[in-house]
Amino acid sequence: MSEITTLQPQLLWQWFEQICAIPHPSHHEDKLANFIVNWAQEKRFFVERDEVGNVLIRKPASTGMEHCIPVALQAHLDMVPQANEGNSHDFTKDPIRPYIDGDWVKAQGTTLGADNGIGLASCLAVLESDDIAHPPLEVLLTMTEETGMDGALNLRRNWLQSEILINTDTEEIGEIYIGCAGGINAELEIPVQREANTFAHSFQLVLKGLRGGHSGVDIHTGRANAIKMLARVLAKLSQHQSHFRLAEICGGSIRNAIPREAAAILAFDGEVNAFASTVQNLQVLLKEELAIAEPNLTLFLEPITKPQSVFDAQSTQTVINLLNALPNGVIRNSDVIKNVVESSLSIGVLKTDSAHVQGTILVRSLIESGKAYVTELLDSIASLAGAKTEFSAPYPGWKPVNDSAILKLSMKHYADVLGKQPDIKVIHAGLECGLLKEHYPNIEMVSFGPTIRNAHSPDEKVQISTVETYWDLLTRVLGDISAK
Repeated sequence: MSEITTLQPQLLWQWFEQICAIPHPSHHEDKLANFIVNWAQEKRFFVERDEVGNVLIRKPASTGMEHCIPVALQAHLDMVPQANEGNSHDFTKDPIRPYIDGDWVKAQGTTLGADNGIGLASCLAVLESDDIAHPPLEVLLTMTEETGMDGALNLRRNWLQSEILINTDTEEIGEIYIGCAGGINAELEIPVQREANTFAHSFQLVLKGLRGGHSGVDIHTGRANAIKMLARVLAKLSQHQSHFRLAEICGGSIRNAIPREAAAILAFDGEVNAFASTVQNLQVLLKEELAIAEPNLTLFLEPITKPQSVFDAQSTQTVINLLNALPNGVIRNSDVIKNVVESSLSIGVLKTDSAHVQGTILVRSLIESGKAYVTELLDSIASLAGAKTEFSAPYPGWKPVNDSAILKLSMKHYADVLGKQPDIKVIHAGLECGLLKEHYPNIEMVSFGPTIRNAHSPDEKVQISTVETYWDLLTRVLGDISAK
């Protein structure tokens, strides 16, 4: 056992260690799901998996709460796989290695998976505990939340018996969430024409060292998007070094994370030193401009094996111009909810094949019309460049309800735990509650959790003291559910 199992609440942290030990990136959660199912069977709980792999576990009420309203605790099984450059971690085979740093638990060189591993651990700890008062209890664990909410989208109908659902995927102590943004994936495809590489020099232009982060939670923070920043650099270079051609451009690795790194392979004639000097000057400019938001930004050229082909002049310019003009970040803030983003988009992944440059973009909005506006905006910009867009995996937002019984109960106990009233919020990130609400329109929902920073990046960390506070709140709420 690692040092984190000595933390309180011990049962929760023991489960989190177990979760870290079993690889579970998106689309590779079956091993973890099966481990949990086998454990539940050994405990003689009711347990099932539905057609898409979601897990449902039921535990009878504790003594004296048999006639109380049944409650479901909900978490997702997958985590975002992000590693620092040069880290050979294989998320499908290697365990996450958590460690304690003061009041925080972090991972060695990778995402921690506290999103939503801590919530998952708390659900399993409640199931295992024999001294927590609770009503008839269900635990719903969903598949592939991070890449499209497939589990929630395809959840078996009429499966849950609960009238209340507590989602555990919130990342700020002292806050209760009652609504979230919806979203849709956008695939951008830019056709390119290639020709033989007759240029004298070939280099890779690398932009790295950015903070990255969650493209919903962190979209308003001013963090730079590496793909967009690289496009800006290339656009600037093309003004002064118009003879260069692109051979490849890429960046990011997952649709819902702000890219931390991007690179382009360039071919050109002329003086290498002059080209390198221009790049160096651009690095100085960007580091000055982003000294606070991105203090570790680096931009540099590195030698590379000469590629056989490059984009032709028109394709090079089209790709650069489109990526540079592509909207990214906050599109509009909400008029209804103060200090909340209404609509945004973030290009998360960029790849190049023999005939195309392909981008993956996640569009988010609190309102359906906002989502439609951003997709139409993407369509318009793409059409100007002769590119194509394709939209998929839409998921609804979660419409706030600010007078539910579970919200009032959560507020009451949060105030007792914190010594002050919690903040009631709507989050710009996507939670599964919107989809779950479509399946169960009459179920009451809230979401809360401990403080997690830098989710979806290798800098992810969870604050130890807030995990104990979250656990205190969760167990108090479960023990105070009213009778039917």
